[in-house]
Amino acid sequence: MTVAFNSVDDEGRTTAVLLSLQHSFEMLLKAALVHNDVQVFDKNLGRSIGFEKCLQLSRQEQNIKITDPEAGTLRAIDALRDDEQHWFNSVSEPILFVHARAGVTLFDDLLNRVFGERLADSLPLRVLPISTEPPMGLEILIDQEFTQIQDLLQPGRRARNEARAKIRTLLAIEGHASEESLVSERDVDRVEKGMSQGKSRDAVFPALAQISTEFSGEGPTLTVRFDKKGPPVKFADGTSDAAAIREVDLQKKFHWSATELAKKLGISPPKALTLRQHLGIDEDPKCFYVFVMGSQKHPRFSDNAFKRMRDSMKTLDMDDVWNSHKPIGRGKSPRRCPIEGCAQARE
Repeated sequence: MTVAFNSVDDEGRTTAVLLSLQHSFEMLLKAALVHNDVQVFDKNLGRSIGFEKCLQLSRQEQNIKITDPEAGTLRAIDALRDDEQHWFNSVSEPILFVHARAGVTLFDDLLNRVFGERLADSLPLRVLPISTEPPMGLEILIDQEFTQIQDLLQPGRRARNEARAKIRTLLAIEGHASEESLVSERDVDRVEKGMSQGKSRDAVFPALAQISTEFSGEGPTLTVRFDKKGPPVKFADGTSDAAAIREVDLQKKFHWSATELAKKLGISPPKALTLRQHLGIDEDPKCFYVFVMGSQKHPRFSDNAFKRMRDSMKTLDMDDVWNSHKPIGRGKSPRRCPIEGCAQARE
């Protein structure tokens, strides 16, 4: 990746950088998972798991400890790579640089966290991505890109394809703040229509307002980290501006069945049910969703549910939780949980 970034040949350079950057993270995540005795081969398909599954499993492993901002960086890099490889895309030099440097920073962080090694032990500083211009915060870069898209969409410019290519890049960057980072044609159409109608940046790219950048050091020792700020993105409630609505694959977000969740937590399904009741998991829309398929209903849980339940098990006495919530037979009044902070006790 670093060799491609500092190459004197511009032809195919952006594609090569993003391909190498995304692939290097996939290999690092797989190595980290294997190091933690996690299976990285899909027995049903007979092949290794992909990037998205690697990220999903890595967030569940406490020894890897990928944070939400770090997961956002990885999603954005993956989305930028996907659009660059499969679509007509336009990634400006400043946006490419800030993501390349953030990638190097995160790679070093993960390498040290899991294996106790530093990237500088294997790579000399001279080969790391270097820019001839001072790095700019992502908010400034986004404003610049948004203004350029507005100009490209002006009547008579005949630059619609270029505008849509830049829209794809900004939608991919939303992966920093949104769990859904893959860009669809409908999303691009939605943003193009909104911008043509004069909608503001926050109206068509609401998630971008949550992303901030942190710089430290300079030159070859520059580190870049992305962080989230402001209120989280909300699901559309029917009153939101259509320009701000982005499609989300709920099956990817809510992918745990109750049985799978219990197995991953290392407890029986009945005990997992009582823990969910204790924490109010089934009442939290960030944790629980019911897919309706004809006459059948399929309840599913998100990684948020898994994390809340896993973390709570460090401090809760599961025997107390079980005794407070276990079934007590038909016709009897349900127990009121005596445990302080219990979701049932608060009702």
